[in-house]
Amino acid sequence: MTEDQFRQLLPDASPQAGVFFGPLAAAMREFGIEGPLREAAFLAQVLHESARLTRLEESFRYSPPRLQAVFGKYFPTAASACAYAGQPQKIANRVYASRMGNGDEASGDGWRFRGRGLLQITGRSNYRHCGAELGLDLLSDPDRLAQPDGACRSAAWFWANANLNAWADEGDILAITRAINGGSNGLAERIALYQVCLGALQ
Repeated sequence: MTEDQFRQLLPDASPQAGVFFGPLAAAMREFGIEGPLREAAFLAQVLHESARLTRLEESFRYSPPRLQAVFGKYFPTAASACAYAGQPQKIANRVYASRMGNGDEASGDGWRFRGRGLLQITGRSNYRHCGAELGLDLLSDPDRLAQPDGACRSAAWFWANANLNAWADEGDILAITRAINGGSNGLAERIALYQVCLGALQ
């Protein structure tokens, strides 16, 4: 992938392209994401998950109805959603409490280890594992994943750790999406981005 090819993917976001090309290209080389099929599949997922490199962490800025739609398990009533809406830290601490290696709601781990990076590494256990693999102390400095280098390397690490190159070689965007998202959320846009990326890289 050349910088010119990369900029074709972000015609309206040249500042982000300039900031991210170097770290992203280096991370892709580091983790063997090379060749048009792998590069296109990876970039399509990264661009979708990060809103084209403009969002590097979960914000949790939800209205009560949206909070119930996304996290209905934790906010089963309108009253419970209203009690948390507009309070990002409080929401994150509730929905991520006591799972993925996090402590309880009062521990603050939900917010501290919320999704960060281009593919949203989430939870204390995943931060620990990712940090150990990348040689970064992400438990002490979780915001490192919201910086270009950490965001790119963590995304490429996740990709390699989940063996997603195998699916990329098959062009199976649905399987990749399920591995990243847990479902098929945003599949149509991911496929459209994949086609754009593949066209630019071939």
